Amino acid sequence: MIYLDYNSTTPLDQEVLDEMLPYFKSHFGNAHSAMHEFGWKANGAVEKARKQVANLLNCEDNEITFNSGSSEGLNYALKGLYEKFSKHKNHIITVKTEHVAVYETCKYLELKGAEVTYLDVDKDGKIDIAQLKASIRPETFLASIMIVNNETGVVQDMKAISDVCKDQGVILMSDATQAIGKVSLDVQALGIDITVISAHKIYGPKGVGALYARRKSPRVSILPLMHGGSQEEGKRAGTLNVPGIVGLGKACEMAKTNINYHPLSSKLEQALIALGCKIIGHFDDRVGNVVNVCVGINLHEFLKPINSKIAVLLGSACSSVTGKPSRVLTAMGLNSEEMKQCIRISLGKYTTSDDVDRVIKIFQEALK
Repeated sequence: MIYLDYNSTTPLDQEVLDEMLPYFKSHFGNAHSAMHEFGWKANGAVEKARKQVANLLNCEDNEITFNSGSSEGLNYALKGLYEKFSKHKNHIITVKTEHVAVYETCKYLELKGAEVTYLDVDKDGKIDIAQLKASIRPETFLASIMIVNNETGVVQDMKAISDVCKDQGVILMSDATQAIGKVSLDVQALGIDITVISAHKIYGPKGVGALYARRKSPRVSILPLMHGGSQEEGKRAGTLNVPGIVGLGKACEMAKTNINYHPLSSKLEQALIALGCKIIGHFDDRVGNVVNVCVGINLHEFLKPINSKIAVLLGSACSSVTGKPSRVLTAMGLNSEEMKQCIRISLGKYTTSDDVDRVIKIFQEALK
């Protein structure tokens, strides 16, 4: 089977695994055991990984907090900031096409008294900067707008977005889960105040990620969700996952020098267009590894002959289990019939030209 679901998860890179292995057995110490060598080695590995993550994002080491992944980071930021600001500011701006970890958390916060504006997108999946600016009001404390959409690969203009937010004194959070390793991710140049990443999207291990929160201009202080020990400067209690953090650090180091634009996606797109398929999302402002394609016929019939040959997805991994229509495609103006005909194909660094040739042939046969 050809794996074309890299936006859902990626296989662990061998170099990352090699870096992690000693911390499962030989260097198994608790990073907060400060009285002996086992703890010192574990702590040293964690701090090295923190530097590797910070280097990728172009931020300070102490602006990085380790966690279990992007969903936890987004929950922590949204809930922690709302708890801090809610007495005098309760308005959040986000987008109808955000990941479910943002969308559902905002829905939860609405039950707690938050007011949330959900921005529209155009047919290409882009927000209107003028609508963003018009949505900001005195009680707005946060805008949460993802860099790269997980279903379509559409890239938002983060610099234009951050300029508006900074001018109005609004904190900007941007989910970078699908951007990391695919586009240059400099939080200073982009003007992002908070972002999250997950290791398993960049050939690292599952169950580990990091959150960046700016410490000056502005200083972003988030109230913790997890209480207990003093790990991560009191921001997240719990024994650190040292092997996972080591893997995240190595994966970030590799992503820094090997951004994956994926030249084969253009070849695949052109072949699918020639077969009468329609590509969903902005043609230029889109990461190179994602092809969301409307095949033009009901997927129930189309997928029968290809399910055992190609691993692809309808929507995203987080939403596919519900069976509901894609909220992203709905916001982009697709009708219910068109949404039943869309597949997300996401390529990765192990995808070969032969794989793409085979996929094109399989699509030809299935459509026929």
